[in-house]
Amino acid sequence: MPTILLQTDTTVGFLSQDANKLFEIKSREQTKLFLKIYTSLEDFKNDFHRVPSSQKKLFRDAKKTTFIIKNQAYRIVNFPLNSQIIRNFKWQYSTSANKSGQSFERKFCEEKSDIIIENREGLSEEKSSIILKINNKKIGRLR
Repeated sequence: MPTILLQTDTTVGFLSQDANKLFEIKSREQTKLFLKIYTSLEDFKNDFHRVPSSQKKLFRDAKKTTFIIKNQAYRIVNFPLNSQIIRNFKWQYSTSANKSGQSFERKFCEEKSDIIIENREGLSEEKSSIILKINNKKIGRLR
């Protein structure tokens, strides 16, 4: 599985369906799971995931928001670039494009990527998504 470097709707990120490859790139502890992103709500549902009934509207309408449901993080992402490569995958693991705990360094990221998707504006580290932990009864904001 390739590792893709691109500008997400929030910041520069690595995408891959191979979590082990992302753990290696980031030098990250394997106990800290990656965010799983989907390009559509339908793909999310078709992957046998459920959102608590009381939180469905929030999940459906959210922009630039990560949801933690049963200790796994999910996002529905609208990528700025409409790339066929991204559309070919129903889901991917996602993480910020940097070594764990460090800032974005273009040279490092290019060396670690199999595919780089970039538009005229380039790649830039921007504000991360909001993170909400949800269940049937409450919502907790983590970031």
